[in-house]
Amino acid sequence: MRTLKNLSTYKKEAKAFQKKHDLKLHQAQLLIANEYNFGSWTELVKACDDHNIIKLSTSTKKELSEGMSNEDAINKALVVSVNKKLLVSKGIDFVIFEPTPTGLKKSILDATHPVRHLFRSAAFHDYDSQGQGPEHKVMKTALFIGNNECKNSLMSLYRPVTKQGDPRMWFRGLGDFAEAGDQVALIFADEQLVLVNLSTLQLAEGGNELTKLQELLPNDESVAIELLNKLRDIAKGGLIKATLKGSTAIGMAIEDALGVPPNSSKLPDYKGIELKSGRGNGSRTTLFAQVADWKISPLKSSAAILDAFGYQREVDFKLYCTISAKKPNSQGLQFTYDEKIDQLIEHHNKEGDVAFWPADLLRDRLLEKHKETFWIDAESIEIDGHEYFKLKSVTHTKNPMVSQLMPLLADGTITMDHLIKRKGGDKPKVSEKGPLFKMNKKDLALLFPTPVKHCLEI
Repeated sequence: MRTLKNLSTYKKEAKAFQKKHDLKLHQAQLLIANEYNFGSWTELVKACDDHNIIKLSTSTKKELSEGMSNEDAINKALVVSVNKKLLVSKGIDFVIFEPTPTGLKKSILDATHPVRHLFRSAAFHDYDSQGQGPEHKVMKTALFIGNNECKNSLMSLYRPVTKQGDPRMWFRGLGDFAEAGDQVALIFADEQLVLVNLSTLQLAEGGNELTKLQELLPNDESVAIELLNKLRDIAKGGLIKATLKGSTAIGMAIEDALGVPPNSSKLPDYKGIELKSGRGNGSRTTLFAQVADWKISPLKSSAAILDAFGYQREVDFKLYCTISAKKPNSQGLQFTYDEKIDQLIEHHNKEGDVAFWPADLLRDRLLEKHKETFWIDAESIEIDGHEYFKLKSVTHTKNPMVSQLMPLLADGTITMDHLIKRKGGDKPKVSEKGPLFKMNKKDLALLFPTPVKHCLEI
């Protein structure tokens, strides 16, 4: 298998080659792709995407490659990735667990925080209200879905007297269904707990198994149709004049055209549907704003974070930066996700922990804000010094995959922006426009089932 660079490196090479030889960008990209033995630039981009999928899986799952060839390990990682994307695209929420050699031998599985949250939100089981010891053990049924077969299983949910009563679970027959290191998905389909081995079952190749997983979801589209028709009427009316300046101008202009009063609350904007508007010139979009839990955080306010890590910009003192789990930023700040306590941690590479977000706080915000969303794209046009907007399209999403939120934060797909500022002058005051949790628009399908895009242009 060929060794690949990051896609950004190839893009820089193509731009440099374009400038040096006075070419069009697509010509330079083709020549760079050919230089690395690819038939086209599209082929090179796809190879980089597949390589990143494999690199992520193998770097975090060492046991994947134990006892198998490198090619087998890569193929297995790719199967898992394809299966995950397919489940998300079909609106099927899931949580992953990986059996260990010790766990399979002793018939023990840890019920991690994501697993507990899944069980609790589905009203399936609540470990917090369960007593310790064998007399409090709960037995339930589950279903293994494998290649062209379904098999019933009996599962146990319990908290041992030892180990502080850490939640445990076990599925009878799991040893015949999965090996150590396999990634097994827990899914609720029609109120039935289903297990799917994403490492061995290729969901994309067969329809029978996938059909069994389809959840029975309500499908009332009346409000969405009403809103879509209103946006189409607004688009037919021509340009919308901005009522104010700045990043919020487009959202305020569209809400004003819809007759929606200004909304300072965290609740959705239009009869339960959230409106997200953008000028179409940015790659990242805001999911929601959420401050840390100051009661448990080492630093107790946005002002404290600003004082610790901010910088002077003219008369203002600021901390405008992006936090990611991939690497520390220029201020030394980075995210980590502690799965054992189900908590997102903002950490400084020298000063230690900065702020904490309990995962349930973030999951609740995602559901609260994006149970159903219209993502509106518009073109900004300036006429006689005034900004106007032309509505171009709207993308409709609903039922976010809540269980995917923390994994996407943990791998850096979702990031967070600090926008903290203390104005200079006689009365300095700290303001925080965030923290804003964001993701790239092209990655929305990793969090939301298949979006439906509607054109608004005449």
